[in-house]
Amino acid sequence: MDKKEKNLWKIALGSAGLTGLGLFLLSRPIINHFTDSFAKIIMTDPYAENLWEFFSATRRTGLQTIVETNQRCETGKVIQRPLGSPKKFPNTDQVVFNTAQLAKLPTPADVSIDTKVTIGPDAARPLKINMPIIISGMAFGIGLTEKAKIALAQGASRAGTAINNGEGPFLASERKAAKKYILLYDRGERNHQDHILKKADMIEIQFGQGAIAGIGHATAYKDIEPKARRLLGLKKGQPAITHAHVPGIEDPKRDLPVLVKKLRDLTDGVPIGAKIAAGNDLEKDLEILVEAGIDCIALDCTEAATKGGPPILEDDFGIPAVYAVPRAANYLRQQGVKDKTTLIAGGGLYTPGSFLKMIALGADAVYIGSIALFAMNHTQTLKALPWEPPTQTIYTQSKYGYQFNVNEGAKRLAYFLISCNEEMKEGIRALGKTSLQEITKQDLVSLDPVVSDLLEIPLASKSCLK
Repeated sequence: MDKKEKNLWKIALGSAGLTGLGLFLLSRPIINHFTDSFAKIIMTDPYAENLWEFFSATRRTGLQTIVETNQRCETGKVIQRPLGSPKKFPNTDQVVFNTAQLAKLPTPADVSIDTKVTIGPDAARPLKINMPIIISGMAFGIGLTEKAKIALAQGASRAGTAINNGEGPFLASERKAAKKYILLYDRGERNHQDHILKKADMIEIQFGQGAIAGIGHATAYKDIEPKARRLLGLKKGQPAITHAHVPGIEDPKRDLPVLVKKLRDLTDGVPIGAKIAAGNDLEKDLEILVEAGIDCIALDCTEAATKGGPPILEDDFGIPAVYAVPRAANYLRQQGVKDKTTLIAGGGLYTPGSFLKMIALGADAVYIGSIALFAMNHTQTLKALPWEPPTQTIYTQSKYGYQFNVNEGAKRLAYFLISCNEEMKEGIRALGKTSLQEITKQDLVSLDPVVSDLLEIPLASKSCLK
């Protein structure tokens, strides 16, 4: 917006303000009368006839519950809530970093900080990225438009990191835009063909997700973009099915090592990873993955999101990242494989501080999804607001998807990723260290005695002197 346009806007807003003020002053007696009448009704009517009953009930049950109750009443079907659970799970808000100043000196500003990450260091062709932030799997045609997928890939590439393609069909334009490409070997038998698998810089076998656990599900034909239908080879009216189990894995202890070897040989040694939802059988699940020779484990915790999932799975299943990540890291350490098995944490991570805390708790990198969409969409959300939600510029078959600018989206996502990485570098300097790999649980302090005990980190209210 140039200076002339800004001045015109100021004049228009000023005129509107004066007009509104005049109308308000003229109508003050009318407004006063209706306000007094309404207030009297609220103050004197019994609850059975009082509108305030709704506000009271809302405070008790929550507006979210009331809205979702009515959605269940409307169709009698399982509702699909987008972008994860609104619940406030235990998280790292009660954890802070130590500060280096005298007992430990902070790192000077002119000293470079290393935030590079190698995924699958023991693989023949490890995946190397410039930062510990990766774009998580979001499906083309089932979740996002082609434009959105290209923008995500371009943004990740500009920032020097990787993108996961998600559950959707292989999209050549996304692969072309991505310098570092993680292919999801999903439970729907999509992209299992040899010529597609060979295009990956890493393969991730999908066993579960934080937002929908490990259940199978179907996406209706009408909800899939036409191009995605063609790529999936769907017949008219046929849904896209995701099975509860990875095809060919009936006995994980027996079958998974065979699949890992097959994929490793086929791709000439790219890292072979696995994606699991964080549950309380975590160590038992990890045991199977470690024995199968997995190079990378993506731990999708209960705070994770998806385009649409049953609220019961989002709200009431799985365990939060603040518990799951230390447990996973401890198990890998006990098995002597922590240095060669990359751990990626995902679910409810939005800020540089939360990313760095996950690293301190034992993760090597983090997956981000929802916040990447908000960053990429940036001011383009205004094309949909206020009458439609912001996702209507990037979701499959969205009303304003045709208006989404790919280059602008890619630039904003890249800026966000780079900014977060630079902030993490500042945090590493403040700890008196020079690399991501030096960050450990010993750099953390808890503000809560329960969290202190669970994570085995010092409590801020107690002296560090013995």
